[in-house]
Amino acid sequence: MKKINIIVVGASGKMGQAIIKETNEDSDLNLVMAVDIKTSPRIGKDAGELMGVESNIKISSDLLLDKGQADILIDFTRPEASMKYLDFCEKSNLGYVLGTTGFSDNEKNLIALAAKKIPICFAPNMSIGVNVLISLVEKATKSLHDDFDIEIMESHHKHKVDSPSGTAIRLGEEVAKASNRSLKENAIFSREGIQKERQKKDIGFSVVRGGSIVGDHTVLYAGDGERIELTHKADSRTTFSKGASKAAKFLNNQTNGLFDMFDVLNLKT
Repeated sequence: MKKINIIVVGASGKMGQAIIKETNEDSDLNLVMAVDIKTSPRIGKDAGELMGVESNIKISSDLLLDKGQADILIDFTRPEASMKYLDFCEKSNLGYVLGTTGFSDNEKNLIALAAKKIPICFAPNMSIGVNVLISLVEKATKSLHDDFDIEIMESHHKHKVDSPSGTAIRLGEEVAKASNRSLKENAIFSREGIQKERQKKDIGFSVVRGGSIVGDHTVLYAGDGERIELTHKADSRTTFSKGASKAAKFLNNQTNGLFDMFDVLNLKT
């Protein structure tokens, strides 16, 4: 069986390193290129060195691709970089595994437009466990939304710049969809000073940034006399890199289309 050739961008970052390690350990995948910004001190060094892996691929600052060299590009960087990688994938006819968060509505529209030409798996969190959590939230919300107040809480490391996290927003979207609400109209992102009483349809968000927290997400259903909490805690970025490898394998069998981890994991009902 032919291996799937992978490009990893943001190769010096923590997620990039985790994906490089996962790619090296997966017998179905083959790392052919590792890319990072020109100012990275890792340029010219082995892509797997920081993870104790010898990849025989040096980190480059240039995306120079021979035709047929790669199949899938995996990206967990920043929106401004991802839009350039999106254009590159479209021009090179590459599948695109996109785990970046913080996109504007216009940027999301450009991603959807590109997916008419190439296969894209776009998911704010590629952890298998988180996507099962999202599925559970859908079912719980349908049963509980009339009688319970719903709040979403998330915690991440001190270096994360977007807030709330893309995963928290995704959970909020699922709550809104399952309870016939509008996230734009019902999301409460800030509470300070004297507030009016909580409204029945409010979807509240709470954010923590600190230390080295990889990612914790909880959906709280608060009723009269009882509470239900659905929680996922990530202790390692391996959870995301394993999901990304599954997404790469899924996309390798697609010609075009916009997919998410529910498609990859067959969670859609």
